[in-house]
Amino acid sequence: MKFGLYSSIANPPRGENLDRAIDEVIAEAQLAEASGFDSCFFGEHHQDKDGFLPSPLIVATAVASHTRRLNVGTSVILLPLHHPVRVAEDVITLDLVSKGRVILGVGIGYQPADFRAFNVPMEHRVELFEEGVEIIRKCWSGEPFSHRGKHYTLEDVQIRPRPFQKPGPPLWIGASVPAAARRAGRIADGFVGTPSTGLENATRLAEVYKAAAREAGRPAEVIQMRDAWVAATRAEADAVYGPHVMTAYRYYWEHRLAEFANMAAETKFTLENLAPDRLILGEPETCVREFQRWQKATGASTFLLRLRHAHSGGPPHAEIMKAIKLFGERVLPYC
Repeated sequence: MKFGLYSSIANPPRGENLDRAIDEVIAEAQLAEASGFDSCFFGEHHQDKDGFLPSPLIVATAVASHTRRLNVGTSVILLPLHHPVRVAEDVITLDLVSKGRVILGVGIGYQPADFRAFNVPMEHRVELFEEGVEIIRKCWSGEPFSHRGKHYTLEDVQIRPRPFQKPGPPLWIGASVPAAARRAGRIADGFVGTPSTGLENATRLAEVYKAAAREAGRPAEVIQMRDAWVAATRAEADAVYGPHVMTAYRYYWEHRLAEFANMAAETKFTLENLAPDRLILGEPETCVREFQRWQKATGASTFLLRLRHAHSGGPPHAEIMKAIKLFGERVLPYC
């Protein structure tokens, strides 16, 4: 069982002083590497008022330059917004800079503001996404190719240099609905489960993904992104982490995204109601049991822990550092 960090870099409400947030994230990644974590991931959004950083590969490059072993990656790049040849070349460059430590996570996107920023119609996102993945794979091969699709026409293209990793970096797809999980099984090297869904739905999506991967003749790798926190007591975890994760969940709740759409209308928006079978938090022994339970249910090989939340900007850096250290000392060695 491997563990990574997922860091949302933002500073609500106006996105100020993000240079300090980047310094904090680099320090968190360095401590994570020293504490036994395997990786550190970053996401992409555009026009967010909290300053959510729009270029995850640049942040990943900064982290790679300050670490030696830690894998760095994106979860996710919004692939329909970018030309796939450019994405392929940027990832190759980071793969060479990091000596083979990059993982490319891609998704189709769900926020209209992201698509407005690039004047890309949201109704084209699935077609753009699938063509994009196909083109990236061809770019990474280093062989000449042409592509004639609905959105991209490329003639006699050959991308050099080739990636450091052969045949290329792992390509993961983030998914929160069955159709996306099936797509990941067909064309990806791994499936990243959404962090705010419950165990039952996470297990169902993982099974959909694994079945599609078997049908496509691809090996399956399940990655679970989870909202998680370890502390000396459950009460301390609730007090330090609870307000920040609930600030993030309020956005999902109000927009009735997939993971909350089927909850009973009378359900009250409280940590007590949302935590069971969704959040992993408490004292070290509880976290160990929960990660083992999630691994058994979903078959996950990797857990990405979302300690830092965009919608709240926290918890504070000092608290995140304490949690990373405690995870490394009291949780990871027993998983």
